[in-house]
Amino acid sequence: MGSIFHSSKGGNALVPKAYLLPFVLITSLFFAWGLANNMTDTLLAAFKKIMSMTDFQTSWIQMAFYGAYFCLALPAAIIIKKTTYKTGIVIGLILFITGALLFYPCSKTMVYWHFLASLYILAGGLSVLETTANPYIILMGPEETATRRLNLAQSFNPIGSITGVILSKFFILSGLASYTATQRAEMNAEELNQIQSAELNAVMGPYVGVAVILIVILVLIIFSRMPKASDGGASLNLVSTYKRLFANKKYFYGVITQFFYVGAQISVWSFIIRYAMRELSIDEESASTVYIISLVLFVGARFIFTGLMKYYSPGKLLLFAAAMAAVCSGLTIVLHGYAGVVCLMLISFFMSLMFPTIYGITITGLGEDTKIGGSGHIMAILGGAVITAAQGGVSDSTGTINYSYIVPLCCFLVVLAYGLYIEKSGK
Repeated sequence: MGSIFHSSKGGNALVPKAYLLPFVLITSLFFAWGLANNMTDTLLAAFKKIMSMTDFQTSWIQMAFYGAYFCLALPAAIIIKKTTYKTGIVIGLILFITGALLFYPCSKTMVYWHFLASLYILAGGLSVLETTANPYIILMGPEETATRRLNLAQSFNPIGSITGVILSKFFILSGLASYTATQRAEMNAEELNQIQSAELNAVMGPYVGVAVILIVILVLIIFSRMPKASDGGASLNLVSTYKRLFANKKYFYGVITQFFYVGAQISVWSFIIRYAMRELSIDEESASTVYIISLVLFVGARFIFTGLMKYYSPGKLLLFAAAMAAVCSGLTIVLHGYAGVVCLMLISFFMSLMFPTIYGITITGLGEDTKIGGSGHIMAILGGAVITAAQGGVSDSTGTINYSYIVPLCCFLVVLAYGLYIEKSGK
């Protein structure tokens, strides 16, 4: 691959021994942004109750969050192209920590857009981290095992996700008062303000706590010896780079597919609590258990699919997973009660393969365009904002969260089409 991570001694090892410590350190970041991503997903249900919002209004949380991913990905790629991966990681962590700490003053101002601004800064840090860490993992060993290696690292992302939802369950959702929107509308301003203040303090706590832990991780990374993996000041011509990338159909179609996949994933998880509440007649805290089970399935499936890649091509597994996710989405729409909830949870099982596999298929072999090419996938995370808003709109217009799952269903069909393309083209 022409990278400092290639080692003849490593053979076709998943992670050559010489790069084990850097692999472990960078993989820990996958846990960190998984925690932040899914802790933020629960904010839709929290703010809907705290501020009596519509589903579309709460979807602005995801628009701010994933909009930052889109805006910061290319600058991050340019930074690591000109400097080192370690520089990108440090910058990303600083932004992550800053955004999380800003939740404290936001809990005092109690203004919705202040929280959105803090999330934007936090997510900007995550965008830099993902732009940096994903190709870094790809380069930490032989090209033949690149997709498996990324799937392994990404397996720790949903473990962080589960931790994030657990934190939300016990520190955010459990701190919400039981008053309905109607009851809140009947309260006087002072009484409502006191309730909302307590609820927003509950929202703030986990984010500030995570920031403290991240400060420790930041210090460890700063003082750890990491391979530079720098282009050594190589010239950067974005026009030429993008011409090559757009001409590469495997890459170009893959980034488009990633947009729809991420949109599907965030949509499924953003409204899973609302769906469970409706179908099982339970509150937000109890419904978060359904979310946690879904993430456990996601984690288990990630390791299962990583193992299956020894025997089946990534394209074939992607094709199978997309087809099953589409089927489960359709059943989520038409079934009710526990049957519908089970089908909704099973979507997470089949989603687990998709992001790292699409990423690995498209990035492998890009050579000098790897860093800029990787940023395209992080920019595609904008799908999490756009598709989630679309699903929120469908939910509000139809009056039921069930019908809104037609949106991720359509997204999985796009992933299915890409899987077919990869298998037919033999790429």
